[in-house]
Order: sequence, then structure tokens, then C-alpha cells
Amino acid sequence: MRDYALFVPEYIACGVALLVIAIELFAPKFRKDVLAYLTALGALAWFGAGLAFLDRDPKSYQGLFLSDDFTSFFRLLAAGIVFVVALMSAEFLKRQRGVDHGEFYGLLLVAGSAMTIMAGATELLTAYLALEVLSFSLYILVGILKRDLRSNEASLKYILLGAFSSALFLYGLSLVYGSAGTTSYAGIAEAYARRDSGLDPAVVVGLMLILAGVGFKVSAAPFHMWAPDAYEGAPLPITAFLSTLSKAAGFALILRLFSSAFVTDAETWRWAFLALAALTMTVGNLIAIQQKNLKRLVAYSSIGQVGYMLITIAALGYGDAQVGLNATSGLLVHLIGYIVTTLALFSALTAAVNRTGSEEIAGLRGLAETQPFLALVVTASLFSFAGLPFFAGFATKLFLLQGATTDETIWVVALAVLNSFISLYYYLMVIRQMYLFDPVGDASRYRVQPVLWGLAAVLLVGILFIGMYPGPAFELSERAARPLFDAASAAAAARVQAH
Repeated sequence: MRDYALFVPEYIACGVALLVIAIELFAPKFRKDVLAYLTALGALAWFGAGLAFLDRDPKSYQGLFLSDDFTSFFRLLAAGIVFVVALMSAEFLKRQRGVDHGEFYGLLLVAGSAMTIMAGATELLTAYLALEVLSFSLYILVGILKRDLRSNEASLKYILLGAFSSALFLYGLSLVYGSAGTTSYAGIAEAYARRDSGLDPAVVVGLMLILAGVGFKVSAAPFHMWAPDAYEGAPLPITAFLSTLSKAAGFALILRLFSSAFVTDAETWRWAFLALAALTMTVGNLIAIQQKNLKRLVAYSSIGQVGYMLITIAALGYGDAQVGLNATSGLLVHLIGYIVTTLALFSALTAAVNRTGSEEIAGLRGLAETQPFLALVVTASLFSFAGLPFFAGFATKLFLLQGATTDETIWVVALAVLNSFISLYYYLMVIRQMYLFDPVGDASRYRVQPVLWGLAAVLLVGILFIGMYPGPAFELSERAARPLFDAASAAAAARVQAH
């Protein structure tokens, strides 16, 4: 059925993207910060339109895209991320030369729309095309500072490694298509459920190649090598965008794909996710200890966070449908806490870097004296990442690990707890710079731009609210996970009937 109304929120987002690009093209002297606020308004309209799709019966577009609560969840996340990053960029880009503002803000909206399609895709080629639209948008945004050699180098590395990962994904897709005879998620699950017992080498290789392709997109080790350079070279707001939207989009694709198309072959891939989770969290946290640059530290910290999230995907393969529901809802609520925390951290860092011009950890020296509010936001964000009580990360990580705990995954859950303690060390090293050292240079108090101050304040409240009252976020996440749970139940029933 061709119901074009399913894409109304994305029409709004892409329409605003075209508008901001056209304004800069035909009115080049137009105030650039107004484009940021126009983008933020467009993201709000996109968010409002997305709310109208919550609690509706699932509807499919030609068997290619499914509009359900899971898709709506990621649509709202995408709109919220674009809103915050657009406002964050308004002040930051004033200090940058040679940036095409219309292109910058337009690509934010296009990338967010691609994330929605990735979440709702029910067919491999549709998911791949959405993934490539997101990737190409990010390649350009990372290198948007055309006069900055670091930005150019980061974008080039990202493109080269991204092309390699796309080739892996496509080759894996071709093997899956050859073995199943279809690219539809439901068709793949049905074909694999009818297959005779025993491992098919083509299926195993295809699944591993797809896993490598999506592992690159979420920067799971050992496919993470692009992340530190891309984070360091990108403009600070785009580093925030990479940390949040690209990871959320990757997990949206992984959850839909492995809970429906490949759930009947869980024995083939669940061990790989366990190994990937253990390696990713350990590599990310151990290498983060050695970092001196703020962006690189956040890059390795986010790699560690991805390791925690990957445990839930392994749990989908080891548990039944109820375990799948618990694990998925735990991952979704942790994504909410992680995104709010990351955006709060980058709002504060953007304000601080605007003042000091330094992206090194040492550049935060004495921040508690020159701007105590920013120091407070950075501290709360880092404590949330570490999973300390009263902050969002504690409640959401608790739900995440509790939902992902099975007899087979308990050892990697214990490793996640150990890695959380390791992460606390390098977070405290950053906090130490802010509170125990005197400021470098001008030690006078300074005022933060009102937009950045307001963003940081609202997001700080969000960190504390989710940490102390996670109920609403968890209910939203459970509602979003339920469509996947229903699909997983049907696929599991097909597997039992086939064998």
C-alpha cells in the first residue's frame, strides 16, 4: 500500500533543509545564525508531527518501510538531536570562516531523516540506501571546515573507511539474498526457518560481513579506528552529532534487522556480538585513559558505551521473546540517557571552547573558577557516563544490564561493571583539571552565550530527572520495543515449528 502520509514528518524535515540551503544560495548576506534558529524550528515541527504517529497501528509502505512505535521513537530522537545541535552550532559557527551554513544545517536535517528510514526499513536495500544517505551527510559535515587541515584529513579517512565498510555490508547483503532469495526481513526469517538444520557457510559469512558493516557505523572495536580522527577533526557540534545520531541510527538498524530477519539464526551470530561487546568496551575505556584531547577522549568513551549496548543484541540471540523485549527496552532507555548526557556535555564544552579556543583537556583548567556553571554541567555529564547514582547513566545503565543478563551473557555484564569503574578514572582526571588547578591566562569570570547556557541548563535538568525518575523514559522505551517483541515472537514460533 502506498500511503505517502507515513512520511509527513520527513517531508517537513527535508522541506526545511531545502529552504535553508535556498536562503543562503539566493540571499548570501542573510544573517547566518537565523538559519540555525530556522533549522531548530523545523526540527520542532518535525518532532510535533512525529508525536502524531505514536500509539498508532503499524502501517507498511510497500513492504519496504514500517511506521510503528519503534520508528516513531527514533524519529523523535532524531528531531531532538537536530534541534539541540542546530542551536549549539549557531554561536560556534560565527567564529568559523569558509563554512556554508545552509549546507551545514540542511545536512543535519537530511541525516536525521535517514535515521528514521533506517529505523523503519523492513528490507535490506532500503536500509542500505538510508545508511548511505546518513553516511554521505556525515562525510561532508566532518569536513565542513574547508580551511582546517584536520577537518579535511578526518573527512578523507572517514570516507575511505566508510566506503570499505559499505562494501562489506553490500557483499554480506548479496550472500544473504543468495541464500534466502529475498531482501525482505520477514522473507529472510521465513526462508531461514524452513532451511534444514546445520550451518550454511554462505549465511555465516554473510551475517559476519553485515555485522562488520554495521559495527563500523556504531564504531565497535575493531572497526572503530575512524572515530577518534573524525571526532577530533570535526567541528565541535558535529562531534556531538556523530556521538549521538550516528550511534542511535546504527542501533536502530541493528535492532530491527537482528530481531526480525536473523532471529531464526541466532546461534550463528550471538557469540560474535558477545565477543564484540567485550572487546569494544575494554578497548574504548583502556585507550581513553591515555588521551589528552577532549574530542578523542569522548570518542573512546563513546566506543566503551557502544560495548555496553552491544550486550543487549547478544541477549536477543540467547533469550526468548520476553528477554528480547527487556533487553531492547533497556537499550532504548539507555540511548535516551546517553544522548541527553552527551548533548549536555557538548553544550558546555562548546561554550568553554568558544572562550579558550583550546580543545585539550588542559584547556579546562580552572573552569570551576572562571565559569562554575559549565564545570557543574561537565561534571554531571561525566558522572552520568560513569553510571553514578542520581544521574541518568546510573538508572539507564542499570536497566540496560539488567535486561541483557542471561546465563550466557552474565560474564560480559560483569565485565561491563568493571569497565564502568575504569571509566570513572579518566572522567575524574578531567574533573580534576577543572577544580584543582588554577586557570590558564585570563582568570576572570565570563558570561556564557544565552542559547548555550539555556541548552546546558535544560539538558542538566534532563540528566537529573532521568536519573531520579526514569519511569517516563522507560515506559516510552518499552512501548517502542514492543513491535520488535511481537515480530520476534512470530519468528521464534516459526523456528520452533520448522525444527
